Amino acid sequence: MITAEFLLTAFIVALIPGTGVVFTVSAGIMQGRKASVFAAIGCTAGIVPHLLATILGLAALMHASAVAFQALKWAGVAYLFYLAQASWRDRHMFMMEKTPVARSASTLMIKAFLLNILNPKLSLFFLAFLPQFVVPGAGAPLLQMLVLSAVFMAITFVVFVAYGLLAHGFRARVIDSPRVQTCLRRGFAATFAGLGANLAFSER
Repeated sequence: MITAEFLLTAFIVALIPGTGVVFTVSAGIMQGRKASVFAAIGCTAGIVPHLLATILGLAALMHASAVAFQALKWAGVAYLFYLAQASWRDRHMFMMEKTPVARSASTLMIKAFLLNILNPKLSLFFLAFLPQFVVPGAGAPLLQMLVLSAVFMAITFVVFVAYGLLAHGFRARVIDSPRVQTCLRRGFAATFAGLGANLAFSER
């Protein structure tokens, strides 16, 4: 069940830059080390509903329902474009005198949570990914799926935190440059917009 192949595959999947990685990195650069950890917690929590949907068979139902898939997809597209607009317009996001992270921890985690829960492709990914590592003759397939899910979440959290901490280190080197701040802000806005467009044109 928990094989080297599973661990390696889960690690590679978590490393692939996606919406969660972009959000965690942006939090690390914008607001510091603690913010990146809160973002990682939110992003990791956001995959829980998808994992549960897979385990309970709801992902297969959503895959069969074009209406459900499209509704969730377009909600995700709208949210990504909202993040893009917010990043583009917030000229103070890289200022050192930001409000302490403790005050915005819940906001960060909620935004990160919504980012992943509104991505219908995650449910379909887990539907295809997890069953491959369930051992048929070992019994208790539900328990196996829960253990696999827990390990995948742990790997995802560690990778996201690492991304965020690296981003924080980068922040210390460039945060005093107004030109770099502008480039980063617009870069994140363009990235979120690009991810939104990619989701909009994606098929099941």
